[in-house]
Order: sequence, then structure tokens, then C-alpha cells
Amino acid sequence: MTTDTALSSPALTFHWFLPTSGDSRSIVGGGHGAAGKGGDRLLDLRYLRQLVQAAETNGFESVLTPTGTWCKDPWITDAALIEATETIKFLVAVRPGLISPTLLAQAAADFQTFSGNRLAVNIVTGGEEVEQQSYGDFLDKEQRYRRTADFLEIVTRLWRGEKVTYEGAHLRVRDAFLSAPPAVAPRILFGGSSPLAGEVAAKYVDAYLTWGEPPELVQQKVDWIDGLAAQQGRAVAQGIRFHVISRDTTEEAWAVAEKLLGGITPEDVRVAQKGFRTSGSEGQRRMSRLHDRGNAFTETTTARDLEIYPNIWAGVGLVRGGAGTALVGSHAEVADRIIEYSSIGVTEFVLSGYPDLEEAYYFGEGIVPELLARGVPVKNHPAPSPVPVP
Repeated sequence: MTTDTALSSPALTFHWFLPTSGDSRSIVGGGHGAAGKGGDRLLDLRYLRQLVQAAETNGFESVLTPTGTWCKDPWITDAALIEATETIKFLVAVRPGLISPTLLAQAAADFQTFSGNRLAVNIVTGGEEVEQQSYGDFLDKEQRYRRTADFLEIVTRLWRGEKVTYEGAHLRVRDAFLSAPPAVAPRILFGGSSPLAGEVAAKYVDAYLTWGEPPELVQQKVDWIDGLAAQQGRAVAQGIRFHVISRDTTEEAWAVAEKLLGGITPEDVRVAQKGFRTSGSEGQRRMSRLHDRGNAFTETTTARDLEIYPNIWAGVGLVRGGAGTALVGSHAEVADRIIEYSSIGVTEFVLSGYPDLEEAYYFGEGIVPELLARGVPVKNHPAPSPVPVP
């Protein structure tokens, strides 16, 4: 679907990704049961400064910083980057249960103070069982979702300045309080495809995130969360997570995807998919179905063979756990897809690329101007001035 009609919906918000497990010109694999394949760039503080400054330069709202055994600690990393930036926010991934809710609320309040209210949190209910247990967490998936609800109940009340005594299914506090609650409570973003995830999202979060699937499947999740939130008397923003490969022409973009695919062997896919099959994540199962659990890939497979919808490529998910799809095409084509998702209610896009540094500029200098030229409002980007008629 291509349209040049200005949207009446809220301005689109774009977030970028801070690849603290590694950055590369090839796909950085692993996660969700698969062994990691790290990046080949030196991931030191100097490079991370370059990345976050590139995201800030290109008008991204925030950088998502992941959490897990396979990446750097997000709190330490983002705190080290505060003074390298001025306006961009830090979307810190947090796992309830690995930090007490009172301590998280306090740390977030202090981060708001030191950063000038530039914190948001991405609540991650849990990783895989083996990884969770390596942290000392032995709750099952359902219990972790119920603990997330307890966690957010406590944290949000503390941020409101309340003194909290609470006893939930898995967390309890007595007379908890913050001596200095945040002047601005951090936004809460959250994702999950299980039924209990919907309950948590509807009651507590500001934005619900889903991994990139074709619009028809995303529409189902948008309707699901909207319906649950309405029952709570709330409205929840809708967001989506994609990688992106955007160039001046269609051919250039797909050539990049082809090169990424060329760095993957059938054995790489076999090993990764074996790991993914151990995952208890419903979202990971949905990602794996898009390429038939890797069976759609052979030595003769081309990048276009894995195009599951116009400009949506499932090749990343062959070896990368979690977000496994990319928007691929010319700047105009990728803008078409973004507008299509916005037409079903998605207003926030969490994006990344290979490598993240360069792709931030391709997006900021290619797709954003394309959207603005069509009259689509984009947060942190003023609308272009009309050209005067002689």
C-alpha cells in the first residue's frame, strides 16, 4: 500500500538500538536458547558514544539497551553515556525479580535527576529458563508474569510518591518509599505474546511492543491490547520492533540483505534453530514460524525468497533470537510499510541495523525526510517549510 496522504494520528516516534552484545556488518546471532555470535567491531565506550550520538543526531527518541547474560549491563552502560548526549532518552531493559522493586524505583528516580528526565524502562519479564536460573531465578513463565504485575504495582506507586505496603503472589514490601520521587515518572514499555502479558500491559504500561510480523498479525495484537486496556479504562500506545535496511533504490537495499544472508551457512541455521526450539517464548515461536523454523533456508536460498510480505524480510531470525524481521527496500518503500503499520494503530518503532552506526544515518537521512515530505508527522522532526511560490 502506498499513500501520500498526511496522517491524522499522533506523530510517529522512532527509537534506535544500542547493540551492547556487539555490532557488525553481518547478523549478530544468538539469544532465546541459541549460542551467541558476537559482532566484529570493538565495543568499547568510545564506540558506544558514537552510536548514541548518531541516534541523537538523527532525531531518535531513545536508544533501547538490552539486558541479559549476552550483553553489557544496561544501567552501567547508559549511565556512562549520559554526559555524551543532550536530548536522547535511554530505554533501559529491566528484568523484574533480578532487582527489588524499591531499588529499581530509586535507581530510576536518580537516573531521571542526573539525566534531566531522559529515562524510560523496557520491562522484560524473563529470558529462557536456563538463563533465568543462572541469575538465581527459578520461577516458571506464568509465575514470572505474575511477579511482573507485582513489580509494576510497587514501582509505579513509589514513583507517584506513595508509601507502599504490598503483598503479592511473588513480591512484598513493607513501608517502602522514595525520599525523592522522580519529578517525571519514566515511561514503561513492555512486550509479550502470552495471555498474561496482555493483562500486565493493559493495567500498567505506557506502550506495548511486538516483534515485526505482517500487518494482519500485528493488527490482531493491536486489537487484543486495545480491548484489554479499554476494560481498565486506559489507552496504551502500540509499538513494533524491526531491523531496517533502507537505501536509495530497491536493488541497493536487497543487495545488502543478500550479503547478510551470504554470511550464514545451513549449519549456522541448524544450530541456531535447535536452540530456538528449546525456547518457552510465544513471541519466539511466532518469529520462527515466519521462516518455517529455518526450513525455508538452503544453500540456494536468496534474500527475496525470505520476503514474507512486501519489504518484510525474515532472514535475520534464521540465526538471531527475538526480533527476527527487517524492513528492506528503498526509502520510499520502507516509508510505505511504516505508514501501513501506522494505519493499524502502531505509532512507535524500535529499530536497528547491521551495523547500527551506519544504518542510523540511512534511516535518519533517507526515511524520515520521505515521511515528512508526505505530511507524516515525526516526533523530534519539524515539518518541512512549504516552498514559496514565485
